[in-house]
Amino acid sequence: MGNAGSPTDPPTDPFAAVPLPTRPVRPGARGIAPVSGNGSRLPPGVSPDIFGPSAPAQPSGAAGQTGRPGGLPPVTPAAQPWRVAAQPESSLQQRTLRDEPSLAPGGGPARPEPSSSGEENPPPRRLRRIIAAVLALAVLVGAAYAAAAIFMSGKMLPGTRVHGVPIGGLTATEAADRLRDELADDEAKDVVVRAAGKKYAIDPGKAGLEFDVVSTIDQASSGFPSPTQVWRALTATTDLKPKVSVEPELLDSTVEALARKVDVEVREGAVTFEGLKPVAVTPASGRKLDREAAARAIEKAFLGPAREVELPVSTVRPEVTAAIVKRVAADADKAVAGPVTLTHSGRQARLDAETLAAHLSFEPDGAGGMRPAFDAANAVATVEKKLVDPALAPREPTFEIVGGKPRLVPGRRGKGVDDHRLAQSVARMVAEGGSRTIPVTLTTVQPRISEAEARGLGIKEKISEFTTNFPCCQPRVTNIRTIARLLDGYLVKPGEIFSLNGVIGQRDTARGFVPAPMIQNGRLIDSVGGGISQFVTTMYNAVFFGGLEDVQHVPHEFYISRYPAGRESTVSWPAPDFRWKNDSKYGVLVKTSTTTTSVTVSFWSTRRYDVESVSSDRYDFTPFENATGSGPDCIPMTGQQGFSIDVTRIFKQDDREVKRETRKVVYKPETNLTCNSTPASDSEREQAD
Repeated sequence: MGNAGSPTDPPTDPFAAVPLPTRPVRPGARGIAPVSGNGSRLPPGVSPDIFGPSAPAQPSGAAGQTGRPGGLPPVTPAAQPWRVAAQPESSLQQRTLRDEPSLAPGGGPARPEPSSSGEENPPPRRLRRIIAAVLALAVLVGAAYAAAAIFMSGKMLPGTRVHGVPIGGLTATEAADRLRDELADDEAKDVVVRAAGKKYAIDPGKAGLEFDVVSTIDQASSGFPSPTQVWRALTATTDLKPKVSVEPELLDSTVEALARKVDVEVREGAVTFEGLKPVAVTPASGRKLDREAAARAIEKAFLGPAREVELPVSTVRPEVTAAIVKRVAADADKAVAGPVTLTHSGRQARLDAETLAAHLSFEPDGAGGMRPAFDAANAVATVEKKLVDPALAPREPTFEIVGGKPRLVPGRRGKGVDDHRLAQSVARMVAEGGSRTIPVTLTTVQPRISEAEARGLGIKEKISEFTTNFPCCQPRVTNIRTIARLLDGYLVKPGEIFSLNGVIGQRDTARGFVPAPMIQNGRLIDSVGGGISQFVTTMYNAVFFGGLEDVQHVPHEFYISRYPAGRESTVSWPAPDFRWKNDSKYGVLVKTSTTTTSVTVSFWSTRRYDVESVSSDRYDFTPFENATGSGPDCIPMTGQQGFSIDVTRIFKQDDREVKRETRKVVYKPETNLTCNSTPASDSEREQAD
């Protein structure tokens, strides 16, 4: 009780009840056992060490003598495993006080100090509750993930779409079926491309583009999903790009067909000749479709976000400017001011100015200027026999027809003019001036076609033949028979373009041509080689019915009744030319024959087509005019009206039409020309083309 005085419970300290003396106690006082050496009084058997170390006693004897209180011997220090540096006594006392448990007032243990946050350390029970809660939450989350993953396993993850079509929650088979159904219309839509300001529609199927459903679905995970995949499936949307399968050959073919519509060939500046008059060819820029980039763009646009795409087209600049071309053309007439004489070992031949001009041109030199270029091989073909001994000349392989079957006649190599050196010599003469007499050198010349190559050309049957008739005994007949002889047995290789002017060259009297009437600028004039347009018309019809490619043919200005309307052609030197291409994989053998009133051209090869010709009625008639002429060069003409006609060539294989071509031909009205009041008779008109 609070007022009961001193407590009866024993104190924690057994000596706390012993009253301490308030004044010094004399040694030997009653009730206190004397302890020698320190003057204090303790109960019997109690050591003063229980109160901790005492202050060192003051020396009482000789100087420097030390010891424990009461004269006890010093305490032996505890053995140390290693030597410890001596420390001050105050430091040792502080360490001892730190190491010993603190006592609260009254002798009890001290309470733990609060933490820095002001709270006492949490008891173990609370920590266990926190850990248990975390573990429980982890178990719940894991259970939720496992349940969702099991539900989603084996299917497209929720939120998955392809081109806007949802396939989440479907199996791979179900997703494939849905995509095929939903995207069928999009897959069939044309891809629209823009190039050079125009739009073109591309059929994906013909371009080799197809929706690859399997590869598209393979992008999506349908196995057991990871936690990240589950979270994304629950919180976001996954858009897969449609995969496209491509047939490269079809796509390349489509791009190439598109390029033929887009590309414009650059026109390089050049100077050529019409007769002896220089003609400037003005340069013009071209354009070219980037094939590889176009293919990638078309593939990307198919089933892409935009079905219309711009294709890359680059501009191709000419090498020379129009000003340079104009300047070169102004001086080009000096190059053809006269003939060029070729010499070799006492032999000589002359290239007249017209022949020189027909094979001379000026082209870009690669450095912004222009240089002369001379086609020596074709130019010298007409005069080579004058420079080379015929016994040494090469001979081309050919075929002769024996018993209705072609039989090979082998060729041989020989000597001929080195046309490469001749071309350099003529170009140097034109550029630098100097002598117009040029020595030529001979070289070994191989036939255009080897014997082995000739055997593999597929010359086995007649594929076409055409005949035209004429009155006998006229000068033009000589020219027709001469050109037929020169071309008999000529072989045209696969892919080669036959040019009549290129093969025959300028018609001259040295090879048997004579002057005869021909049409020029709407009038009849005499010209060496006149009348060979009838041979050209005959060959054109052999090309027509042989199913070969017509490259260049020019109908007569006026209709001539001995030819089929719309299926005839003229030719002159150096222009217009007559050209056709052997677009087959077989060679074509040209065989000719003549009588006094007809010429026949037949082609031998391997037949590809049966060809039919269908002509429309004549239409758009135009009246003729009357005119009067005089002088020795006037050749009268009987007037006839002009008209138009359409001619269709139909190609068939096994009696089935595979293609057709239609050409419109327009004839001008023929002037009714009177010379000295005497019109030309029908027989006179028959002499001219």
